[in-house]
Amino acid sequence: MTATTPSPSPASPGAKAPEFALPAIDGTGTISLDDYRGRSSLFLALFVGLWCPFCRRSIAQMAAIEPALKASGVETLCVVATPPENARLYFKYRPTRLRLAADPDLNTHRAYGVPKPAATPELMKELEQVRLNPDGIFPAPLPLEEAAASVGKMDGYAGNQTDQADMERQWPQLKGQFLIDRDGTIRWANIECAEGLTGLGKFPTHDEILSAARALAN
Repeated sequence: MTATTPSPSPASPGAKAPEFALPAIDGTGTISLDDYRGRSSLFLALFVGLWCPFCRRSIAQMAAIEPALKASGVETLCVVATPPENARLYFKYRPTRLRLAADPDLNTHRAYGVPKPAATPELMKELEQVRLNPDGIFPAPLPLEEAAASVGKMDGYAGNQTDQADMERQWPQLKGQFLIDRDGTIRWANIECAEGLTGLGKFPTHDEILSAARALAN
């Protein structure tokens, strides 16, 4: 990746997980790290707003793996970077079993050190040249805009003005996932694009996540 805006290094295994308290999307009140401390491990996924077609796809993938994680003693939490009311509208029509929290200002991303690349001319040139095939869903890698449009077409979501405002404020914020044990220590972490720009939109595989979850018991 090219240079990023100033931010702490991504939270890494062995570090204490930063605290958070966020509005619940799937109910009232807040969701915090303290809700899980001493009770269960937590798979925490930090997404950007619902404007991101790759995030919407990853949320669906995460819902598919949630039962297996729960069977391993790991709870799940998706943090979606949009106002609670916008997320509630989206999930009203696309319900999920996942626990959901809203963080439109990306405070949790910053606390966990998930990078936001600087939108430099160099980065824009790189993005024009990159070809993506997240999760191998296309016959061949596609340019970024074409890949995003194709994924969006798959789920049929058109977006709204809030999504547009989120995108303008957030792009090109990256995403991250963290496995936190019941004592509040990070045991596994994955940051989007760690291997370069071809990692845009890529979510960890079921096997990667479950392998990390099973390692908690060792």
